[in-house]
Amino acid sequence: MTDGPVEAPDHSELGDLGGGNRGSFAATVRSMEIDTRMLGMVGALIVIWVGFQFWSGDGSWSDGTFLSARNLWNLSVQTAAVGIMATGMVLVIVSRNIDLSVGSMLAVLGMAMAMLQAEILPDYLSFNSPWIWIISLTAGIVMGAALGAFQGAVIAYVGVPSFIVTLGGLLVWRGLAWMMASGRTIAPMDATFQLLGGGSRGTIGATWSWVVGVLACVGIVFLLINSRRQRIRFGFHLRPRWADYTIGAVSIVIVLGAIAYLNTYNLPFRLAEQRGGGDIAFGLANPVLISIAVVLAMTFVATRLRFGRYVYAIGGNPEAAELGGIKTRATTVKTFALMGVLVGIGAAVQVARLNAAVSGLGQLTELYVIAAAVIGGTSLSGGVGTIPGAMLGALVMQSLQSGMALVGVETAAQDIAVGLVLVVAVALDTVYRRKAAA
Repeated sequence: MTDGPVEAPDHSELGDLGGGNRGSFAATVRSMEIDTRMLGMVGALIVIWVGFQFWSGDGSWSDGTFLSARNLWNLSVQTAAVGIMATGMVLVIVSRNIDLSVGSMLAVLGMAMAMLQAEILPDYLSFNSPWIWIISLTAGIVMGAALGAFQGAVIAYVGVPSFIVTLGGLLVWRGLAWMMASGRTIAPMDATFQLLGGGSRGTIGATWSWVVGVLACVGIVFLLINSRRQRIRFGFHLRPRWADYTIGAVSIVIVLGAIAYLNTYNLPFRLAEQRGGGDIAFGLANPVLISIAVVLAMTFVATRLRFGRYVYAIGGNPEAAELGGIKTRATTVKTFALMGVLVGIGAAVQVARLNAAVSGLGQLTELYVIAAAVIGGTSLSGGVGTIPGAMLGALVMQSLQSGMALVGVETAAQDIAVGLVLVVAVALDTVYRRKAAA
């Protein structure tokens, strides 16, 4: 092995950091092939969490409540719906489009699912019928796909810019949601449907949370091994072995540490008594499991399927993609239809969590979804963006909102902070792309 940069993979041993730069942080990051923007977001998240921990304790770390197991559990549940939709927004923005209608679409889909459960299906089925929540959820997702595909078709085949189409959708779907219920609050939801929203019943408990954590660790190890084998197979550059070990170890510690900490949040005494007494942990909430499943599925779609590669190709250069034989219009329709499906899932989580569909459902959600994707590294110029980054961006956004609410910051000031964060994120992306092109 040489002291210089690795020019070809060495299958026996995964080498060095590049000579004398072994001790430098920048060389370490390059060797581990870590996305610097993702690393920056993690750093920003840590700063936010530490800051609100001190702020919520009037300057005292020990008296702070932001990093309590209870607050972090609630934070994970609150992040789920926005994170789910942000994964779809990544592909929309990557394809050089935008969807301003997701908040209003969430409202109309949530209202439709609520009316099916509370007012329509009970006339034909008993209130305890297991078909009520299945039919309602399926109808919401199918309706979301249809609305998304309709908007995508107008954009792709009529040629109306996505900004205009989805701005119109923002107004139309919001008005339709209001007309469907005349401004009423529709409640309650089916008992099984409520489990999608978390709460004291919508969790899997400590034991199954550990099972999920162990499976996640096994998956991390498998992905690292498989990635290494694929690089060897195709002759790609290999990371040093220590880098793989470090990434795997840190990831496993984070997963198991998070599970252990969240499992310290127990059911209230009254609910615990109903289940036999003792300390009973909430464990992971169902919305969190749903969001994890969506992230894994969307990452597979974006990185492993032809459709995902087409979306990135269109975002990188639409003309070249079309000349290369990609059906750009059909791909655009599919992208917006997929966005509609994810909005349907997000609407189900939101309505189940509230146990009602309210007139203000989904207001400003489009702001948080777009901001989550952009903060997560998705470029508004198209062609660049990751699914895990969007979920991390959603966590950053929700941490800001939750932390400010916890310390008593007024709603108007919260909106100002979120708007400033979005502008800063886009500015940083612009600077980053300018330097990359230089």
